[in-house]
Amino acid sequence: MSFFKNIPYELLLGWRYTRAGRATRRNGFISFISGVSMMGIGLGVAALIIVLSVMNGFQKEVRDRMLGVVSHIEVYASNGAAAADLPALISRLKAHPQVVGAAPFITVQALLARGDDMKGVLVRGIDPALEPEVSDLSSDTQAGVLALLKSGGFGLVLGRDLANNLGVQQGDPVTLVSPSGQVTPAGVVPRMKQMGVLGTFSSGHYEYDSALALMHVDDAARMFRLEGPSGVRLKLNNLHQAREVARDLQLELGPTFFVRDWTQQNKTWFAAVQVEKRMMFIILTLIVAVAAFNLVSTLVMSVTDKRADIAILRTLGASPRSIMGIFVVQGATVGVIGTLGGLLLGLLVAYNIDSIVPALEALFNASFLPRDIYLISRMPSEPLASDIMPVAVISLVLAFVATLYPSWRASQVNPAEALRYE
Repeated sequence: MSFFKNIPYELLLGWRYTRAGRATRRNGFISFISGVSMMGIGLGVAALIIVLSVMNGFQKEVRDRMLGVVSHIEVYASNGAAAADLPALISRLKAHPQVVGAAPFITVQALLARGDDMKGVLVRGIDPALEPEVSDLSSDTQAGVLALLKSGGFGLVLGRDLANNLGVQQGDPVTLVSPSGQVTPAGVVPRMKQMGVLGTFSSGHYEYDSALALMHVDDAARMFRLEGPSGVRLKLNNLHQAREVARDLQLELGPTFFVRDWTQQNKTWFAAVQVEKRMMFIILTLIVAVAAFNLVSTLVMSVTDKRADIAILRTLGASPRSIMGIFVVQGATVGVIGTLGGLLLGLLVAYNIDSIVPALEALFNASFLPRDIYLISRMPSEPLASDIMPVAVISLVLAFVATLYPSWRASQVNPAEALRYE
């Protein structure tokens, strides 16, 4: 009992009013409204956490799969010609402490034909021996496919979706059409060459799996009439420092070369994701705000119902500040319980969404993430403390602010007026 004596009576009364019994119909209705407010805050917080976690996971998943194909940094000769003295350039780039891999490459837009079907493709000439240093495509079973690319063999390794769209398999012939034709007496004739499909790869990113064709860098130089590789791809120890490393390399190499990092290659996409995430945060925060300000009506009703109690407390010496504290505690308790419940529910769903979504897809016989639209086919999730903490703080602040006006009204109750009809 000595423990409760040390607790301010404002806290005890505020907690008692929060869990008020249902002795009367009015008390029961107030408790019901209080429970609805608590549930609304919890669902709003849970929705915010789940949505932000899914958006974080989506961004990370797409970025990781994208960087399995796209290099962290690309270095080009600024005039568009082949990079001169390539071994010296690679050694110079590898001297940077953040660079862990470098490989030459050629990138050209072309057409790929199979019978009457023709697709626009991005042809990338690579060195199969150096490609593992800068790409994840050479991992696991795909390493053997890339090893089939031989200088002079004029073979292609196609993205899996590109091969499916053309209806080709390993060993089938396809025709590669160069965008720069050759001048003849009859006019400009497109340069074409029949090549064999050596195999397919899958990066898990539909945009590249449906439009990327790989060939040996030497064959690409001959096919597109280039003197050699057009640039060097780099892999960094920390991909998040790509922008700083690219700036350092640009200053070191000078205007002779153009340096581009992965954030510049997909700048529009990443910017759009950030804007969407910010807007979703604002919209869902409004849901939490609506639920939090339901506390206003709950507390106003509670103050009206407890006018006699307030008057008795005032006659016993309670100050207006103490009366205000009682109802602030009552409203804040609802906000704290609702926020904690929302945090638990949101984290529970966010950490298990990879099993929840497949179960829902099987139940409704639907696909929530068509692979050709959303780039990935499973629902990713990555809860971050940097998102969860602001959500919890905002929810608690809104709940506290919602208690101020009703609590102030309670502190202004006139004891004589309140007890007149009691």
